[in-house]
Amino acid sequence: MKSNPIITKKIIAGKFKGKTLKLPSKETTRSSKAIVLESFFNTVQFDIIDAVLVEVFSGSGSIGLEALSRGAKKIIFMEKDRDAIKTLRENIAQTDPNACEIVEGDSFTNIAHVKKRLLSLGEGAFIYIDPPFSYREGMEDIYDKMIGMISSLPLETVTLITIEHMSTLELPEEIGPFHRIKSKRFGKTSLTYYA
Repeated sequence: MKSNPIITKKIIAGKFKGKTLKLPSKETTRSSKAIVLESFFNTVQFDIIDAVLVEVFSGSGSIGLEALSRGAKKIIFMEKDRDAIKTLRENIAQTDPNACEIVEGDSFTNIAHVKKRLLSLGEGAFIYIDPPFSYREGMEDIYDKMIGMISSLPLETVTLITIEHMSTLELPEEIGPFHRIKSKRFGKTSLTYYA
């Protein structure tokens, strides 16, 4: 039986530039494409310095670790898949584990814990949400749950919310207290920003 080759990607910029990150198996998570990643970091480039970033459905942690490399001071990763968490821990070990926190388990349940954590830090965070695409089995209501989760976030815990989603998905102008500020399309994937 052939074992699957390990898929990797490199950190693009900053103090950990060139570090190789492992990606978990494709069945459970998918990696943000380089062009999407680049666009996000072009949007937040100077604001991310000394900031907190929460990566929801973090998988291998490529967004959070790229942010850390580019000067973010703290990353909170939220992930429930065991294999992804194992890969995430290995990736964090190559960067700065002291600046990273992993919140294991269901993100929709654990958001309450993360909200308390952000309130205790006393500053707004960049929230990056990359949910499994809704055509996956058992994920049909994921976007409704995600919108509910965003609506529940206290204003003072958020600097910017970025959602990576299927381009076919129409997101509302407003989610709770947050307004859509822009949306960019990259083929089948789009990034939509709320503040």
